[in-house]
Amino acid sequence: MSASYLMKRVGYGLLLMLGVVILNFLLIRLAPGDPAVVIAGEMGGATEEMLESIREEYGLNKPLLTQLWIYVSGVVRFDLGQSFFFNQPVTTLIAQRILPTILLVITAQILSILLGVFLGVIASRKPGGVVSAFVSVFATIGYAVPVFWTGIMLIILFASILPIFPVEGMLSVKLRDANIFVQALDVLHHLVLPAFTLAIIYLAQYARLGRASMLEVLGSDYIRTARAKGASERSVLFKHALRNAALPILTVAGLQFGNLISGALLVETVFNWPGMGRLAFDSILRRDYPTIMGVLFFASFMVVVANILTDMSYRWADPRLRGKS
Repeated sequence: MSASYLMKRVGYGLLLMLGVVILNFLLIRLAPGDPAVVIAGEMGGATEEMLESIREEYGLNKPLLTQLWIYVSGVVRFDLGQSFFFNQPVTTLIAQRILPTILLVITAQILSILLGVFLGVIASRKPGGVVSAFVSVFATIGYAVPVFWTGIMLIILFASILPIFPVEGMLSVKLRDANIFVQALDVLHHLVLPAFTLAIIYLAQYARLGRASMLEVLGSDYIRTARAKGASERSVLFKHALRNAALPILTVAGLQFGNLISGALLVETVFNWPGMGRLAFDSILRRDYPTIMGVLFFASFMVVVANILTDMSYRWADPRLRGKS
């Protein structure tokens, strides 16, 4: 894998991020409504003098292109502005929320891929069997059920019927002064339901895709050759077939990362998980433009990075692409 190819991909990613920043700014600023009215309302009232003072303080009275130039210049310096509602730098707010979101999204991604591929491999062994039929039905139901409905049902189940997992927050209040090991276990305990809720729809996709990919690969000539040489079924499935069947799964995983982040907004709201999704929800309700754009910027950044890593992984997994620019 050449360094020039990696630099090219990074360059394309930076250009894409610039386009995302400009588009987000224009779409949000062109939306109807005046954030100065919302800010004044939080202060208890709105006079014309107060509104003008707020617009002057936050630069809302400047021409749109001037505001855009100021914002883009700030982003280049990693300055995302000041939150209207929280009255803190947006970078500080996101720094406080980004790790819980990354933890939730990465856990859901790993859970969905591992379980989905495992179910797909098991189902491909007997395409007409009970397991294969179960995977098909499960994939259809899992993909059709809204993520927020799944979260609400899990809250009802584990809050009222089987109180095994916590249904709110990230850390128990009584453990805030405990040692880091105990806190880590408690965070994992709180993570179970949000991660499963976010993962289930993609788990169903990976299971169905894994089954279809494995069935296609298992019909190949080199698989028949491996079996003719006396290779065990485990070796055929996991050593010969799975690596090639995993290529389309790897591609879909990179493309689905953006959907995971958007789904995290709903999941974090349902489970009161203290991540960027919850921050975005609160900011949208209060028309906090800088915070909304900051959340969108970091979400887009994570998607771009995930796609670059997926591209690199794909080239590593497929020898035919190595060395190509």
